[in-house]
Amino acid sequence: MKWLPGGESQDIEDRRDDSGGGGFQIGGPHIGIGGAVILMILSFVFRTNLFSLVGGGSGGSSTAVSQPDPARDSAEKPLVEFVSFVLDDTQKAWTQILPEQTGTAYRHAKLVLFRDSTQSGCGGAGAATGPFYCPEDERVYIDLGFFDELSRRFGAPGQFAEAYVLAHELGHHVQKLLGIEGKVHQLQESNARMAKPLSVKLELQADCFAGVWAHSTQQRGLLEKGDVESAMGAASAVGDDRLQKMATGHISPESFTHGSSQQRMQWFSAGLESGTISACNTFGTQQ
Repeated sequence: MKWLPGGESQDIEDRRDDSGGGGFQIGGPHIGIGGAVILMILSFVFRTNLFSLVGGGSGGSSTAVSQPDPARDSAEKPLVEFVSFVLDDTQKAWTQILPEQTGTAYRHAKLVLFRDSTQSGCGGAGAATGPFYCPEDERVYIDLGFFDELSRRFGAPGQFAEAYVLAHELGHHVQKLLGIEGKVHQLQESNARMAKPLSVKLELQADCFAGVWAHSTQQRGLLEKGDVESAMGAASAVGDDRLQKMATGHISPESFTHGSSQQRMQWFSAGLESGTISACNTFGTQQ
């Protein structure tokens, strides 16, 4: 991806060296795009269902606390500059796209960088949740170590794979601004049986919105050879079927919360090819 380092975005809150951020709390934020990855693997390793804890089961919270690490901060500087570029570019694109296509004004979200654990408007957040968007405070939270996991363990390297992750989470912010997130949350509370299917549709739409942003980068000549494939690899890597197969050797579609690898790639492609919000109506389809 063609980009120029430009320092740190004004929309970034850097909490990486904060201490006493608080451990992950039960009933905290929804599992982000990478949370399912990490929890699935840990559940397999420790032979216990860690999803039950995140979903509101009993048990105590972690006591992990961030510690200042200037050397690591320095090593992560190039990544912070890239993340800043993607954050600013994505929000600049939506500032134009959202009112043009829907008549809704876009307001900027914040991106919180943390290490180990922090607090969000949705409750405690830990690195194990992966990147996630909290609609309560309109912030995206990420421990930058997730990108290492995405590349090394799950075979989705490349800068545009990282950009896809951020664009997906900002897609949830667009859903919040359009009122989609609130309506889905109400439906999930009123009909528990539909909670997971609705979650899948919400996540697939965020993938499609990430594709809408990718379309804009393509139009502006920012994409390089292999970028689309990199994003597709990331979408595939975090498909529910792939994660379940890695963790348990079995696939249970009824327990999907984010969609299969094929679905995630399909909806990212829909946004990429069309560049329109109207092409992202996952709720009007059977998948």
